[in-house]
Amino acid sequence: MPNDARVIPLRPAKEPLWRDVVGEVLRGERLAQERTLKDVADAARISMPYLSELERGRKEASSEVLAAAAHALGLSLTDVLSLAQGRLTGLHPRVRPARASYQGDVRLAA
Repeated sequence: MPNDARVIPLRPAKEPLWRDVVGEVLRGERLAQERTLKDVADAARISMPYLSELERGRKEASSEVLAAAAHALGLSLTDVLSLAQGRLTGLHPRVRPARASYQGDVRLAA
């Protein structure tokens, strides 16, 4: 008799928070450049404790602060967002939802 039992997880896998992923990107880039928190915070004109909180995913950065941190690392805001998107894609491969396309007034399933 085959065993038809299956394991059902108690809770679904949690998607990472955007602030955690962005923080990982900032920290990874800073460490790859062998720079200190103080050096990057000074260059970005933000406090060292605040940059540390961003890197640890404790704070959600405004676009202005995120751009300042990116530029302090020699990156653009687009670079940081692209790297974060790449990490998210690697963690959770995209499942393409069914999309509908429109042709004139008639809705067609894609």
